[in-house]
Amino acid sequence: MHYLLFVGLFLLLVYGPQWWVQWVLNRYNRKTEQNFPGTGGEFARHLLDRYQLTQIKVEATDLGDHYDPISYSVRLTPDKFEGKTMTAITVAAHECGHALQHAAAEPMFLWRTRLAYSAAWAQRLGSFLLFAAPVLVILFRLPSIAVINILGAFLMIGFAVVIQLLTLPVEIDASFNKAMPILQSGYLTQKQIPAARAILRAAAWTYVAGSLAGLLNFWRWLAVLRR
Repeated sequence: MHYLLFVGLFLLLVYGPQWWVQWVLNRYNRKTEQNFPGTGGEFARHLLDRYQLTQIKVEATDLGDHYDPISYSVRLTPDKFEGKTMTAITVAAHECGHALQHAAAEPMFLWRTRLAYSAAWAQRLGSFLLFAAPVLVILFRLPSIAVINILGAFLMIGFAVVIQLLTLPVEIDASFNKAMPILQSGYLTQKQIPAARAILRAAAWTYVAGSLAGLLNFWRWLAVLRR
């Protein structure tokens, strides 16, 4: 019974917000807004030029909307790159918000970026420790296998949770301290502002849910390893 409750809660945390976010994004991604002079891609280019970030490229991608700090690129999916909808404009402003964070060398953004680059190595090392724990205990005569298992679980799952927890304030800042003030500075009408807030709020909740799901999964791993 407890296991079923855990699975149900985990699925609700992981997939519930994703479905809700997609519903919100799709809701505001249907109607072309006549007061927008350009597409999401053109709006992103305009904002980057406005803040003298002319070295940053704006590209279409099929890998999801994101800002790439390595190649200095704001990337938007085709519907947002070419669309003139509330979703297209709001998401473009949000991704430009990350470019502003990078340009200002904001500590939280830089920390999140550095840790994200280390995530793959942490998972590999964590997997190695979990599988090699019995051998390591014998070779180095360690008193307990539990310490190695817990360290391995942290590197595999806990490290990702740390990145998610750092990502949350970075995303909230890009949305509500960067994108929203920009959009309210004359780009949106008063009637459009609530829709932009709803889009940004929905996107932020995906990271909240991701952090909670990650913590829940990490707790489950620790419970298993302690047995």
